[in-house]
Amino acid sequence: MRDYLSLKRVSLGVAVLVLLFYILAVYWSSEPEVFNVNQHARAQAEQRNQLLVPGYTTTSTLIRVAGTLMDKPGGYLSNDVMPPSVLMDNMPAWEFGVLEMVRDLALAMRKDLSRSQSQSSENVYLVNAQPKFNIDNQSWILPSAESQYQDGIQSLQQYLDNLANPSVDDSQFYTRADNLRDWLRQVEKRMGSLSQRLSASVGQSRLNTDLAGDPEARQSTPSAPDQYTKTSWWELDDVFYESRGASWALLHLLKAVETDFADVLEKKNATVSLQQIIRELEATQQTIWSPIILNGGGFGMMANHSLVMANYISRANAALIDLNDLLNQG
Repeated sequence: MRDYLSLKRVSLGVAVLVLLFYILAVYWSSEPEVFNVNQHARAQAEQRNQLLVPGYTTTSTLIRVAGTLMDKPGGYLSNDVMPPSVLMDNMPAWEFGVLEMVRDLALAMRKDLSRSQSQSSENVYLVNAQPKFNIDNQSWILPSAESQYQDGIQSLQQYLDNLANPSVDDSQFYTRADNLRDWLRQVEKRMGSLSQRLSASVGQSRLNTDLAGDPEARQSTPSAPDQYTKTSWWELDDVFYESRGASWALLHLLKAVETDFADVLEKKNATVSLQQIIRELEATQQTIWSPIILNGGGFGMMANHSLVMANYISRANAALIDLNDLLNQG
């Protein structure tokens, strides 16, 4: 009888613990809301008594987006080694999508946006900030990923403070069409890859276009002219949430670009093109009503969430290519 009561207590304790872990996992899986980048930039400028100079909105938005990785419910989960977060994969995938966009813009700011020409010096704060975001996203000790990200955010904030200080001229942000175009080209590749991985949820036979039909082109190792690609069933939700995180981050960064590069976009007749990209990305953030990510056939009876996401990202990517063409024109 005593053994039975002990077993009953243990079973009840385990059940309560599992329920608690489940509730925490559901709460920690809630994605951050979309925020107004202009309101955020104005509020920060007023709080710090700073001017809204060119580049202020983009930099403050990058800081907010990167900070969200640590500030959202549950904090940063990708490197957790304890339950329930160690058993979660959707939110860590979302975090990685956001992180990839942060890395791309941080690199673009260091290489292009803060420099007037190829022979100019790099900004010391961006030199410190950019590598901090490149640590393994699953590193949990000595150093931890979030500690490095916090250091990167702090360096970005120092850059922003100097940027808005009229008495300091060693921190600049150049809103030129060529600078914007270079970053958008990297975004194109990132979104194109996500679109391909999402579309492969149902499996596709694709022609090999690696050499783009160039008869003189060569590649290191031969590959089949016809390839079958299919995302593993176990990876479907990870790819979906990585794409959703990347789209969430890019949505805010492009809204900030719309503000800082307003004159350039107007001159190139590219404002509407950028706004269309933003609209497509906004559609990727709609509420997911299904408790799981479904993988129905393309024209099957069940939904295929990956193909729906791929549709929005592909259209955004096509609009990005058009936007780059407009920025490339004189």
